[in-house]
Amino acid sequence: MIGRLTPLVCLALLAAAPACALELHYAPRENLALIDAGLIDDSVDSVDMAAYVLSDQSVIAALIAAADRGVVIRLYLDKGQYAQHDPMRGGLIEKLLGYPNVFARVKGKGVLMHLKAYVVDRRVLRTGSGNFSRPGLAEQDNDLVIVDDAKAIAEFEANFDAIFGRGTNVEAMGTAVAGGRR
Repeated sequence: MIGRLTPLVCLALLAAAPACALELHYAPRENLALIDAGLIDDSVDSVDMAAYVLSDQSVIAALIAAADRGVVIRLYLDKGQYAQHDPMRGGLIEKLLGYPNVFARVKGKGVLMHLKAYVVDRRVLRTGSGNFSRPGLAEQDNDLVIVDDAKAIAEFEANFDAIFGRGTNVEAMGTAVAGGRR
């Protein structure tokens, strides 16, 4: 049986643990879209994003700029929300989905795909309560959490790979996209 740890033992364990940066941000005090756009702007290789709602113009513009730089982007979206934003009407979503290095899938059936998180270059995880929409990132009471912990990132990526793998290709919903099948 393990007894209570002394403060000195606790300090030694903490000192031996790898450092993990954690940032917390809150809307509406901060415009979370600016933080998201900045994180995506720093991407070099990949962005894996699970988005219940993806309608904020600055976040989509940052994703387009990343795609234009050759960053591989995988999007996993909620079917109902995706359909509401009708990417066939043109605009930024349709432009984003037109890149050959952008791969989009939707949760085809069942309950909502309600995540609001992404990983940039397998080195930083962003998660939080706010949808990637103007109200969710700038007006509502929401949080945004940035983590650089390798274990948390690996767990997100494993979950993302699993849900992305079972998703429906966007082009199967009648939307032609360049990447789509990956």
